Amino acid sequence: MLLTVLGCSGSVPGPNAASSGYLLEAEGFLLGVELGSGTLAALQAIRDPFALDALLFSHLHADHCADFASLTVYRRYHPRPSRDPRANRLPVHAPRAAPRRFAGAYATDDDELAVTDLSDVFDFCPLAPGTVHIGPFEVAAATAAHPCDAYSFRISHGGRSLVYTGDTGLCPSVLALAEGADVVLAEASWTHGSGAKEALHLSGREAGELAAAAGAGRLLVTHIPPWTDRDAVHAEAVAAFPGEVTVVEQGAAYEL
Repeated sequence: MLLTVLGCSGSVPGPNAASSGYLLEAEGFLLGVELGSGTLAALQAIRDPFALDALLFSHLHADHCADFASLTVYRRYHPRPSRDPRANRLPVHAPRAAPRRFAGAYATDDDELAVTDLSDVFDFCPLAPGTVHIGPFEVAAATAAHPCDAYSFRISHGGRSLVYTGDTGLCPSVLALAEGADVVLAEASWTHGSGAKEALHLSGREAGELAAAAGAGRLLVTHIPPWTDRDAVHAEAVAAFPGEVTVVEQGAAYEL
């Protein structure tokens, strides 16, 4: 599996830094995970957006899905010859409220919202705890500790596994999901003890503790807001996890 980072800024985009967005590729299948602010531009710089085979969203906060409205415009109105969007609807695996929420982000007012239906270009597949297959990937979803309908994922292919925490506090369901994972891609929005709320985000130390308790092979740290000290987050994770720790960079690719 190849993981490419479209954006990794937490909560908001930063200076020249897109919010959450990733590509995961195996057997020629391209899975987009999140599509936050600035990620559609980053995607166009390296791949044709029509190359996406499916999208997967952990939850519906804007820093994880704000560019979906722009993707709708791109897929509906791109003048690609002989392309019928209804014959090539993009599968979108997302929380149950996604069709309504994304339509609301696309519509300009209540009148347009009443008649807005994005199913001409997207095939919405509601998420629930459990396992689904998306192309060659096996995707196990578990409920995350976040103040909305939110999920963490264990994505497996060819005997390798990536656990993506999405946004979450420490909780048993995410720890169980991460057990024995080859790679954990964990958010870390702040340093430990900085007035952070429970059931919201991980600190650098908690990201390291999660990977260590799960017996993971490698820790990739992401979702660090512009106002958080990246070096301090990295130091906390290194102190808590004995394996390799990397703070991911926008535009970087990681072989898993």
